[in-house]
Amino acid sequence: GRIEARIRLPYGQGLWPAFWMLGANFSSVGWPQCGEIDIMEMVGGSNKDNTTHTTLHWDNNGDHASYGESYTLSSGILADEYHIFSVEWDNQEIRGYIDDIHFFTADITPVQFSEFHNNFFIIMNVAVGGNWPGPPDDTTTFPQTMEVDYVRVYQLPL
Repeated sequence: GRIEARIRLPYGQGLWPAFWMLGANFSSVGWPQCGEIDIMEMVGGSNKDNTTHTTLHWDNNGDHASYGESYTLSSGILADEYHIFSVEWDNQEIRGYIDDIHFFTADITPVQFSEFHNNFFIIMNVAVGGNWPGPPDDTTTFPQTMEVDYVRVYQLPL
């Protein structure tokens, strides 16, 4: 199907908003064996508030594996206005979009991508700090919000 959300993101050093999915069997098999689909992640900070990332995470014979791509706006930052972040997902591939601009494709037909043929659930969050963005600093403005206009899930035609 197609999973999408219209979101206006926060901005600033140390902010890490995400719209993502985790395998529904997470509690029984753990991560990364359950699989993870990052529909949108942004790592806030100078010259980064304009870039979104779509990434898959999975287990590859006992090792964490990942594949991702990024999209950078031609002007402005992701907090300036709402954007539609989405993935289209079928038995063959997962495709990532921002504002219907396609920038990510992953072939999920090889056997090592079996995680992506199971059920997933949606998560939305804003982390502050962490390994990827680092901590906020004196340039970071608070409070910050991730404004969600809608989340929609569509079944693609068979």
